[in-house]
Amino acid sequence: MTADVRLVTQRLVLRRFRSGDAGALAAYRSDPAVARYQSWDVPVTLEAAAELTEVFAGGNLTRPGRFQYAVERLSDSVLVGDVGVSLHHNRMQAEIGFTLASDCQGRGYATEAVGQVLEHLFTTRNLRWISAQCDARNTSSLRLLRRLGFVEEGRQRTRIWVNCEWTDHLLLRLLAANWRPSEAPCCDI
Repeated sequence: MTADVRLVTQRLVLRRFRSGDAGALAAYRSDPAVARYQSWDVPVTLEAAAELTEVFAGGNLTRPGRFQYAVERLSDSVLVGDVGVSLHHNRMQAEIGFTLASDCQGRGYATEAVGQVLEHLFTTRNLRWISAQCDARNTSSLRLLRRLGFVEEGRQRTRIWVNCEWTDHLLLRLLAANWRPSEAPCCDI
């Protein structure tokens, strides 16, 4: 097992996935509103979610490849989403993505979770830049990324077929030099 990482914010714990997370993962990823701008099909079966949690649990944040944080609400230990980081083979850049249960959207959880991961990647891991891709129709995620300092660097027209529809894809990036950590108290433990 690789070293555990645990990031804590005022309201959330970002941690490694566990096998017990499969039910919650299947539930929020099966929500058509959550999956609308994502590449997976709904419903996500419990069996498929169990396989995903096993893969996620085995991830290594220090090696190139994908690491998926489980986002757990601190007050009741409920899994409310996930944040994925794809570390480039040069270990100096990464791509980030996020998913949040629909009943938890609009409360600042995604901003808090993604912001804490960015803080960790820029200050502890010393990455130079982090990119994100966003379906152009996903205005909520786009606002979140811009609020965190990401800037649009390109648009790929009708690039991806998502949920029976061709979509434009936005490419965004945040340079370490432009990162402004939030004023909210957060800590790594």
